[in-house]
Amino acid sequence: MKAASPFSFPVRPALAAKLAKLGLKRDSDLILHLPLRWEDETRITPIGELLPGQTAQVQACVREAKVAYRPRRMLTLTVEDDSGVLGIRFLHFYPSHLKAFQAGERFRFNGEVRGGFLGLEMVHPRFVKADDDTPLPTGLTPVYPTTAGLGQTSLRKLIERALATPIDETLPREWLEELGLAELESSIRLLHQPPPGCAQHALESRAHPARQRLAFDELLAQQLSLATSRQARKARTTLPLPHRRRLTAAFIETLAFELTAAQARAWQEIGADLAAPHPMRRLLQGDVGSGKTVVAALACLQAVENGMQAAFMAPTEILAEQHYRKLAPTLAALGVRSAWVSGSQRRAEREAAWRAIAAGDADLAFGTHALFQEAGNFSRLGLVVVDEQHRFGVGQRLALMGKGAEPHQLMMSATPIPRTLAMSFFADLDVSIIDELPPGRTPIVTKLVSAARRDEVLARVRDACVAGGQAYWVCPLIEESDKLQLQTAEDTYATLVEQLPGLRIGLVHGRLKADDKQSVMAAFQAHQIDLLVATTVIEVGVDVPNAALMVIEHAERMGLAQLHQLRGRVGRGARESVCVLLYETPLSELARARLKVIFEHSDGFEIARQDLLLRGPGELLGQRQSGLPMLRFADLERDVALLERARDLAQRCLRERPEVAARHVERWLGSRQAYGGS
Repeated sequence: MKAASPFSFPVRPALAAKLAKLGLKRDSDLILHLPLRWEDETRITPIGELLPGQTAQVQACVREAKVAYRPRRMLTLTVEDDSGVLGIRFLHFYPSHLKAFQAGERFRFNGEVRGGFLGLEMVHPRFVKADDDTPLPTGLTPVYPTTAGLGQTSLRKLIERALATPIDETLPREWLEELGLAELESSIRLLHQPPPGCAQHALESRAHPARQRLAFDELLAQQLSLATSRQARKARTTLPLPHRRRLTAAFIETLAFELTAAQARAWQEIGADLAAPHPMRRLLQGDVGSGKTVVAALACLQAVENGMQAAFMAPTEILAEQHYRKLAPTLAALGVRSAWVSGSQRRAEREAAWRAIAAGDADLAFGTHALFQEAGNFSRLGLVVVDEQHRFGVGQRLALMGKGAEPHQLMMSATPIPRTLAMSFFADLDVSIIDELPPGRTPIVTKLVSAARRDEVLARVRDACVAGGQAYWVCPLIEESDKLQLQTAEDTYATLVEQLPGLRIGLVHGRLKADDKQSVMAAFQAHQIDLLVATTVIEVGVDVPNAALMVIEHAERMGLAQLHQLRGRVGRGARESVCVLLYETPLSELARARLKVIFEHSDGFEIARQDLLLRGPGELLGQRQSGLPMLRFADLERDVALLERARDLAQRCLRERPEVAARHVERWLGSRQAYGGS
């Protein structure tokens, strides 16, 4: 027996597979598969009126069609109407094309007009066979996102069939009037089938009422899903971890500095969450060097004071081990027993660590993803701290959740999250922000230097190290890549050893064994190495106050968040720190924009906001949204007002009309996984 089609009309399996690649698995998916753009095929432009750079449609007879072989194989046409002659070129074609373009046949060609060697031409225009009686479309023609083997004509017909049934409204009419929103059905139909006279520039404007309606509905579904997740979490119970103040007060006494006001505020918020009988899900944001680790350590101690264990997880061994080596001795003096777990440990060491954790002989476990990937279990896990949370997927953190009944969770990020991103994708979390740096930090001077001036940079590094300072030299790759042609860390190390005789130079990268990596880092921290050549494994967690100079190779290839994180490795001591961004020319427009932002701004939140403008939310979110739908219609930076209205309406909807909330989320998220499952 054949399986029933999820669509309201028959769809062949091969076609269904192509639609599935686009995420189109039912009628409502087709209905919400909106055009990328619209093309004006409502008028014919005489060839004699064409201008270079114009996108136009002509109707003309084929005068000649032939295959040319220079400068490459191509199909060339000469077509004409009563006003002139136009050249047509197809660089990719089939024999059937040559057979179709017979002399005297009439076609419509739609494309961009170019100035060619022999006159005006179109390259790879869209075409359809036509004559004087072939009617013109009355409205703009939609152009949809598609995949190989699924043409625009076929996709348009499928969407028309899906639109044959009425589209139910998801919001009460009084709310639409109150918010000044257009009806859902008329908005969707207008975007798929623009009426005569609808201007192309108006449709493509984000301010168009139809586009505003769909953006609002998408944001509302997201806010409803996140708010529901938050409500469900608040309804669950877990073991409260109230303030005992013995270990936390003793730890604060060991610090060589006072907590900043921002650290104290964040610690108060986290402590109150831990004391509540509901699982904490809090995001601790703070710029590079703002002191998040100290606040996280206090949270761990509050768990330990209540007889529970804590897990402190970081994305890289360098960062995880640095947390362990930095905190474990101080905590041991307070009677807190720590364990270290990593994938590169010797088997006997790792098994011994897990035995201590499972038996409850370790109060605090430091580690990488090995903490959730392995079979070991905690005796009484009460708190999970996830550093650089955007580098871990939802599934990974849920695996660690499974090692305890319902532990509290504190996520940390030194990649500040713009307000609009926090309001949307992180609205299921409580957020604490450390928005000030400890006193005594010197501003970092950022310099943009062309790779052509490399010798000047070498001289500066030599002078800094001879004067008693230390420096980093960061390279993006470990081994040669013909594709990217980037300088490798190993080659750079060999070159610098030759060019800077007398300096003690070390090399660290992600493929070193853990012991070798730690040995190099320990030597650099002990000033037994003057210049550390490294890949981006030092992006987070490395703290060497005497290192006040950093050189970053191929800075034009790196993202803003990564550049900001790397730059934060300097500026940790009393001397003036400098970060030199070496770049290769010519620069792409995006690379130029990124370098301009990192040069002009030192505030991580502003850099993150600019990054959102340049690249969208995907990379800022990292893997947090793995398996979760990104926004298709709304723009977080441009639709702030809509987002705020959607957030307010979501709360009202859940209070007053929960059935409307459920229907709305089903329409917009459907079978796709809902937000905020962690």
